Amino acid sequence: MDFRIVVIGAGVVGLAIAAELSKTFSDIVVLEKNLKFGQETSSRNSEVIHSGIYYPQNSLKAKFCVEGRKLLYDYCIKNEISYKKCGKYVVATNEKENEKLDDILIRAKKNGVENAKRISLDEFKKAEPNVKACGALHFAESGIIDTFALMKSLETHSVNNNVQIVYNSEVVGVKKINNAYQITVKESDSIFNFSTEIVINASGLGAFNVSSMIGLAKPEYELFFWKGEYFSVGNGKNKFVKSLIYPVPNDEISLGIHATIDINGRLKLGPNAILTNAIDYSVDKKNKKDFYESAKRFLPFLEPEDLESDQAGIRPKLTKNRKEFRDFILKNEKDNGFENFINLIGIESPGITASLSIAEYVKNLII
Repeated sequence: MDFRIVVIGAGVVGLAIAAELSKTFSDIVVLEKNLKFGQETSSRNSEVIHSGIYYPQNSLKAKFCVEGRKLLYDYCIKNEISYKKCGKYVVATNEKENEKLDDILIRAKKNGVENAKRISLDEFKKAEPNVKACGALHFAESGIIDTFALMKSLETHSVNNNVQIVYNSEVVGVKKINNAYQITVKESDSIFNFSTEIVINASGLGAFNVSSMIGLAKPEYELFFWKGEYFSVGNGKNKFVKSLIYPVPNDEISLGIHATIDINGRLKLGPNAILTNAIDYSVDKKNKKDFYESAKRFLPFLEPEDLESDQAGIRPKLTKNRKEFRDFILKNEKDNGFENFINLIGIESPGITASLSIAEYVKNLII
C-alpha cells in the first residue's frame, strides 16, 4: 500500500480534512489538479462566516454551519487569522418582505443560531444610517474571514504533520482493487498509478466526475454549475456600510444580491445565480444594471457609476431547480460496495463556515 489516505481536492474543505486527519493518521496525500490551493469555489465567494439562518432544521448544512462557525472563530483566534465579527442584517424593503422576517427568525432559532433577533427601525438606523429598510433582523455572530489565510494555515498544519500535498496532479481514474483503491494521476505529461486504503473525494466542482470514475454516477449525485458574479462598489461608498446587508431571499438557489464587506474594507455586491454548463469566471458587464437596481432598494446611496465588475465563482449544486433545497452529500460508500470511498458532493455555501465541522464528521466516517 502506497498511502493510507488520499484526499482529492485542496479547496478549503479538502485542506481542513487533511489537517484534521493528520492528527490521527499518517501516510496522507492530498492531490490537487491546480497549481495552488483553493483556486476554484473556495477563493471565489463572499468570504462570509455564516450563522446558519436559512437551512432546514436538522439538515447537514444547518448542523455544520452552526458548529463550524464556532470552530472557525476559535481557529482564527488560535492561529491569528484575520476575521471580523461584523454581524449581518436581513432587511425588508416592503411589507410583504417584512412579514417573512419572523419566519426567517424562527428557522434560525430552530437551527441553534445564537444572538439572533428582530430589531426596531430606530436601532437599525443607529447601526446602519445609510441603509433603507422597513424591517430588519440582526445576526450578531455572522462575520467575514480572510479565506486565503485560512487555507494557508490549514495547508501549513497539514504539511507540518507530514501530509504530502501534490499540486498540478489531476486524478483521472479510480479503481477498486481488493481491499484498496488504485488512483491514476496525470501530472504534466506523465500518468502514473498508486494504491491507497482510503479515498476522500473533496474535489468540489469535479466531485461527480470522481464519483463516476469508481462507478457511482448516481443521478442524485449529478452536479449543476451555478455561476455567481460580483460587482465592487467604489467612489468611497464602501464607508457607507458597516455590516453585511442581505435582502429577504426569494428562492433556495440564491440569497439575492447582497452587500458584503471584506477584511480590507472593500464593499461588494453579489452574487447572482446563473445556471451554466461551462466553468467561466468572466463577469458580464450587461448585468451591472440588474445589480444596481436590486441593491438600490436597500442601498439608496448607490449610483450606477459606483459599480465595477469584480469576480465570479461557480457553485456546485445538486439541483437546477431554483426552489428546491438539496443538502450536502457526505457518505462512506460502503453500502454501495466501496468501503472507505468517502464522497463529498454538492459542497457549496456554507462550505467555508462549515469546513472544520465537515472535517470532524468525515474523520468519523472512516471505518
